[in-house]
Amino acid sequence: MNSKKDFIESSIDSKCVFSGRLLTVYKDTVLLPTGNQSTREYIKHPGAAVVIPYLGNGNILMVKQYRYPVAAVMLELPAGKIDPGESPEETIRRELAEETGYYPNSLKPVCRIHTCVGYSDELLHLFWAGNLQERKLVADDDETIEIMEISTEKVFELVLNGQITDAKTLIGLFWLKEILRNPEFKKRFISE
Repeated sequence: MNSKKDFIESSIDSKCVFSGRLLTVYKDTVLLPTGNQSTREYIKHPGAAVVIPYLGNGNILMVKQYRYPVAAVMLELPAGKIDPGESPEETIRRELAEETGYYPNSLKPVCRIHTCVGYSDELLHLFWAGNLQERKLVADDDETIEIMEISTEKVFELVLNGQITDAKTLIGLFWLKEILRNPEFKKRFISE
């Protein structure tokens, strides 16, 4: 069996080829464990948080919005990037309020997700939000979002029909299904 060091690639040279408001793109030369050299292109991302906003009545909150890179209107769990100096918990509380107008009285970490390990270091923090209180919606001025309250039955139907394709949402909905059906998870996450 190979040890961890048999897989490690070492950076020889690293060049920033693009730096934007959200992403930084690098092109590195690396030394492979075999002694050969290769090139790695990758994106550095500040990280993000995503939430399963459970209303307690068998419904969840989702958002519908246009996503420019895929030129499509997507149905997603609320999410957003982590701002400098912000914890993932602070991020998801802010994003949930901005996107839905709801505030979670119960917020529990579910898991961490590396979204695209082949070309990005993005790490998503998935949370369960319960005991939600509706407050005034303070939306971002650069987003057009429709808030949707949707039953778990309907959302799983949309997944199986291929109408939800966003990876973070699919992973969050997998966890939703497990939390609702597994008594141990249900006890851990649903405390209302």
